[in-house]
Amino acid sequence: MDELDAAIIRHLQQNARQTNRELARAVGIAPSTCLERVRLLRARGVITGYHAEISLAALNRTVQALLHVQVRPLSREVIESFKTSITALPEVLSVFVVAGADDFLVHVAVPSVDALHAFLMDKFSKRREILGFRSSVIYQHARTMVVEPLDD
Repeated sequence: MDELDAAIIRHLQQNARQTNRELARAVGIAPSTCLERVRLLRARGVITGYHAEISLAALNRTVQALLHVQVRPLSREVIESFKTSITALPEVLSVFVVAGADDFLVHVAVPSVDALHAFLMDKFSKRREILGFRSSVIYQHARTMVVEPLDD
């Protein structure tokens, strides 16, 4: 990956809806070169897709929480089954399999604290493989919108 590829990736992350001509102008290359570079980035698996950024508040999902989860027995089958079933729940935004005291970190978004409590009691805690969990309500969420390649 060279500096031109990095510039293309940066611009696409900022606005994936721009035309190839606009992207080429922004990075200072010919549109045909830009198109070929983007195609190669997709073929190499660097660009894996394009998405729309959605407002959770507009979808009435104003309360977010991180659930720290321990499951047992700790086996590949249990981990894969739990990950697949939890990811399918509409309240769940992300599922991370982690090392350390917890086995999973689950990011959820719901309409209210009451809805979070209902989710935890009615859908989450009834799973047999859960040994224990704790929840952390998120007050603010900041994230990097543009991911840059790191030097070796």
